[in-house]
Amino acid sequence: MTTLDASPLAQTGLAFPAGFRWGTATAAYQIEGAAALHGRTPSIWDTFSHTPGKVLHGDTGDTAADHYHRMAQDVALLKRLGVSDYRFSVAWPRVRPTGGGPASQRGLDFYRRLVDALLDAGIRPVATLYHWDLPQELEDLGGWPVRETAERFAEYAGIAAGALGDRVAAWTTLNEPWCSAFLGYGSGVHAPGRTEPEAALRAAHHLNLAHGLGTAALRAVLPRTAEVSLTLNLHVVRPLTRSAGDLDAVRRIDAVGNRIFLDPVFHGRLPEDLVRDTAGVTDWSFVRDGDLAAAAAPIDWLGINYYAPTVVAAADPAEGLADEGPLPWVGAEEHVRLLPAPGPRTAMDWPVDAGGLHELLVRLRDELPGVPLLITENGAAYADYADPEGDVHDPDRIGYLHGHLAAVHRAIADGADVRGYFVWSLLDNFEWAYGYSKRFGLVHVDFATQRRTPKDSARWYAGVIARNGLPA
Repeated sequence: MTTLDASPLAQTGLAFPAGFRWGTATAAYQIEGAAALHGRTPSIWDTFSHTPGKVLHGDTGDTAADHYHRMAQDVALLKRLGVSDYRFSVAWPRVRPTGGGPASQRGLDFYRRLVDALLDAGIRPVATLYHWDLPQELEDLGGWPVRETAERFAEYAGIAAGALGDRVAAWTTLNEPWCSAFLGYGSGVHAPGRTEPEAALRAAHHLNLAHGLGTAALRAVLPRTAEVSLTLNLHVVRPLTRSAGDLDAVRRIDAVGNRIFLDPVFHGRLPEDLVRDTAGVTDWSFVRDGDLAAAAAPIDWLGINYYAPTVVAAADPAEGLADEGPLPWVGAEEHVRLLPAPGPRTAMDWPVDAGGLHELLVRLRDELPGVPLLITENGAAYADYADPEGDVHDPDRIGYLHGHLAAVHRAIADGADVRGYFVWSLLDNFEWAYGYSKRFGLVHVDFATQRRTPKDSARWYAGVIARNGLPA
């Protein structure tokens, strides 16, 4: 494929509002590589991925998609797509090695070059400060379960804003803090791989605090016109039946999956039912006076990452949980069963259910009036491969994106203030504990040669952007 230009328009099916922002998203550890170059120190994901048995096939992010060396090529791909925005993450251990030492100018220079290249291409940079790559030295001091990590994060936020704030007008503090807290410290399937229920709750609180302190640090440095946001992977939770037990299961998962972040950030409070549900785990005495007010620092928009809904039912105490292993749902694990949702599946074995995205956006319309929303991640992994002619055909991904964009359009028509949509992801990359076995990219990456091949979905998405709408 030599061009990503849109094919001639026939008839626009669903037009999006003027000024709607179209983009893609990536994360530093998943694409950059250069893990030990120019002063970068290890993150928890370097340590985790190098621990035998933690990542499929023993894969690591040491090289990943080699974006550190191929950044100009990747920006050129973005320009060919025609995106208005590109959401990337800054690697904390590249910018502030060891997590609390002096800033690395060589690390900052990489992001200065990236931002300059994006601006030269007419693309708005959207910088995420934390996408899971906590410096290992801070984890050695206790990680997110300790307050000092939130304080170090605020210092790092100020450093990044001081270096890039004259050119980056849109900032996100944290990406998916639920995963950082509950997959990292609860179930242990993500770095740092700890299975400590109280530590997971402590981590969630200190991530909220880090967001608030980081927001204040950003606003102290950035121009008044800069946008500051937070990105959450909110769970769309559905009951198996309308029984009282199943509805209570929904409430429990909603408390520890959603409201544990929504209530502090937007209302300056902890959910009372969450505190009751987790009373056997902690008394929440680690929450200090002023923490919740700090977490509720105003933001300019909320980022939403959505992939699939969750179906739950009340647990049968007679069945037990012996075969489940550590679960991330602290306070709910003994009361809730997670069930497979119906419908076709992606390569992640996640159900394809665009209705869940509409459901979530309408909920936020009602619960957070006046808060603009951006879809900061949405996409699907499929078993993509290059055919003998070198092309990558991915009709399932096109169908997935079409359906979810139609759901966004419907939510906008229903009054949800959605300002943009970013596909996850630009490139095939290191997919965390799945290593390189799952491909989410619009662009296929041959990891042996680092050859980039835009998939059919890239051409399709370029057409959507060009027409600012879905084809008929």
